[in-house]
Amino acid sequence: MEIFFLVLLIVIMAGALGSGYPVAFSLPGAAILTVLLAAGAGWLFAGSTDAFFASGGPSQWLSAGVTNLRGVYWEPERDTLIAIPLFIFMGIMLQRSKIAEDLLVTMAQLFGPVPGGLGISVVLVGTLLAATTGIVGATVVAMGLISLPAMMRSGYSNALASGTIAASGTLGQIIPPSIVLIILADQLASATDQADQARQALFKEVTGEFSMPTEFAVTSTSAGEMFLGALAPGLVLVGLYILFILGLALIRPRLAPAVPYEGRYDAKFLGDVLLAMVPPLALILLVLGSIIMGVATVNQAGAIGAVGAMVMAGYRLHPGGPLRFVPALMAIAALALIVVVVANYDTNVRNIQSEADAFGVTLAAIGVAVLLVSIVWSGWRTFRQDDALTGTMVETAKTTSLVFIILLGAAMLTAAFRAFGGEELVREFLNGLPGGFWSKFVIVMAVIFVLGFFLDFIEIAVVVVPIVTPILLADPAANVTAVWLGVMIGLNIQTSFLTPPFGFALFYLRGVAPAAVRTIQIYRGVVAFIGLQLIALLIVAFNPPLVNYLPNRTSLLAETAPPPVNPALQFCMEDYVAETFDERGDDIRAAIDRAASLDLSYLPEDLRDEFADGIEAARESFTLMDEIRAVEEAVAAAAPEYRPQHTMVRDLQSEVRELSERIEELETRIRRGFGDTEAQEATLEQLQSEREAIQSQIPEGWDDVHAEFATLTDEERRARLTYRRTVDDAYEPVPRLQAIIADADALAALEDEVAGLQDADLEAMDGETADQRFGEVESRVGEVAGADDIRGLLADARRDIDDREPDPAAARESVDEAVQLLRSEVEWRNRAADELAPALAEYERAIRTTIGLRSLPRLPREQALEIAACKSDHRDISLNF
Repeated sequence: MEIFFLVLLIVIMAGALGSGYPVAFSLPGAAILTVLLAAGAGWLFAGSTDAFFASGGPSQWLSAGVTNLRGVYWEPERDTLIAIPLFIFMGIMLQRSKIAEDLLVTMAQLFGPVPGGLGISVVLVGTLLAATTGIVGATVVAMGLISLPAMMRSGYSNALASGTIAASGTLGQIIPPSIVLIILADQLASATDQADQARQALFKEVTGEFSMPTEFAVTSTSAGEMFLGALAPGLVLVGLYILFILGLALIRPRLAPAVPYEGRYDAKFLGDVLLAMVPPLALILLVLGSIIMGVATVNQAGAIGAVGAMVMAGYRLHPGGPLRFVPALMAIAALALIVVVVANYDTNVRNIQSEADAFGVTLAAIGVAVLLVSIVWSGWRTFRQDDALTGTMVETAKTTSLVFIILLGAAMLTAAFRAFGGEELVREFLNGLPGGFWSKFVIVMAVIFVLGFFLDFIEIAVVVVPIVTPILLADPAANVTAVWLGVMIGLNIQTSFLTPPFGFALFYLRGVAPAAVRTIQIYRGVVAFIGLQLIALLIVAFNPPLVNYLPNRTSLLAETAPPPVNPALQFCMEDYVAETFDERGDDIRAAIDRAASLDLSYLPEDLRDEFADGIEAARESFTLMDEIRAVEEAVAAAAPEYRPQHTMVRDLQSEVRELSERIEELETRIRRGFGDTEAQEATLEQLQSEREAIQSQIPEGWDDVHAEFATLTDEERRARLTYRRTVDDAYEPVPRLQAIIADADALAALEDEVAGLQDADLEAMDGETADQRFGEVESRVGEVAGADDIRGLLADARRDIDDREPDPAAARESVDEAVQLLRSEVEWRNRAADELAPALAEYERAIRTTIGLRSLPRLPREQALEIAACKSDHRDISLNF
């Protein structure tokens, strides 16, 4: 019966959408009706409202709905959604201020004389508007009103002109900042949690180990990473559009002729071009640049974009006069002042310690005040001129409300879909497909593409994505990243705006196109661009670095970058070190030999031994790296023969797990008396027989084959762990010894304070006085590297005085020993600073980015870029499962 109600859920939803009922109410309405019907039928025919639910019942479904409501509106962890109204405001404000019109007219004049130049200018304007507005409907309408008549007058084919405008208008769905990407990031955040749990459960079940290595975990994504990941694919799509139009214009000039500019290319024209293009480009750099550079989060960047759009609208809507550009110029000057102040002064108000700090804070306050004045002035202008601010706020509220209501409704629909076992059916279907991950991926992308003919991008993103992405992300065979999967789905969803019969861009264009442009011509015109989108999809599918590189690069170069010891970085770091050993291993070995020959005889014994052990560990790192390579080669040699058996057995075991779950559910239903007991017992017997039949297909020698291969993978893991411990031991003594030598002057400066304790009247000193006087000196000595022994002696002296039975003689002996140790420490440290420090610095530089890479506080730039490139490719880890 669960299948019946699952089908009923889909039928009700499809019927409501097909009849034109609002999406915001179709999704939750279908869920509510189906849940009520299932609960009522269960109560009437089985005596329980939970009888016809695959898991839980109406109470659990209602609880899930309340949880989703709270998650969307109140949980601060989902603050990514705050960016949606900010970017919507930015887009609508730029649209109402007619900046888009200025761009279209100027770009058409600039590129018109080139073959296909008018069409290329439409694509470029669509790209700029996508990076500033992201509002598809407004972009298509604006370009349809302005560019379509101009293209028709210039002799462009109606089909090509309409196809170019419709396709360019949809670029806002993939080029950041994009609402689609924000929604996908929000949906993928929960999907990655489910996928990681599923992968951990799989690892535990097939290996018997309690915990999965961190490097195999499924990592989440964010809206900022989605923006970065979508940037290159979006530009690839723009490039394909331009190449197509240019190629068509060269092959068939009559379809896209050149349009000479009737005016003059003079200083006035240059000024118009700069005024039309520079402000939008500056806004793009502010919004996307602040995210890429790690200066702002997506929400903060959205606020920057909203304010920037309002400032631009303030001068664009102004009727003219000497004060037209004053607010914008004030904003630019204020921002420049703030940047200079932040770069040169400490602007922390609580940390003002000098006149220079006070001066910097004052300048920063002036810059902020001027910026606020320019924003308020621009806001007042947009409020007074053409009612732009009020209209933008109203449209933003409407659009944002629609998005959030659809999010809530889709969450209710998804909860109902899961309650009737739909998610399990999808998982069983996808996991049962031959061909592994890629067959599942192709099927999912094909379904999303087909749904794009009928559904809007929001419905697809919030209904389909939460169901299928956990299954795809959990698969260790491809081990794809969440950002790559999200961008691929985003590219695919973009086609929903162009695919007839319900492509929204087609409707928008049809509404503003002249009567001379027939609907069939619009449909014909978008076919080629749909094909280009599919080509872009294939390009990105086979080149994951197009998506993964920028997020990895930004993450590893940011101030908050993970430290090199992070487990997720180790595989790529070891690959980098192995290549570096090949390239300059002789130089590194020579540096190690030189370090081993240094005269350390005057150093304390513990430091000598520690440094000598580090030298031996550094030499051993080369041998251990060779062992890693040897084991890697052994694993690679055994993998081709092992993989087919592994894939077959894991597929069979997956079927056995699914059957076991169904058997367990049936046994529970029979035990509780739900449904027809006799029929369920017959089904139970049949499922048990199927499970036994599948288990019998597992080859008899599989355990031995698996154990043999598992031995190799265990050896590789042990070799890597041994290498990591060894290089840590090899490098750590070097910076420690450098820090101790560098603090020679700091230790010498404390000699008088420590020696002053010798003159103290220890016999008459009470415990409170000892704690205060010794404690202050101990604290300062403790700040000096390598002075722990001195501090320990002072602590012993303090405790001897503060003891129940004070022993001033023992305390004085400890103080005398501390003074003697301090003077000997200062002596050898000063000698080492002259004789040893330069050689140590040379040795540290030689091993820093190889043997010492794991121990650094953060990755150096060169190594970060190499590791970002390595992590951008997907790595198959399925044989570890």
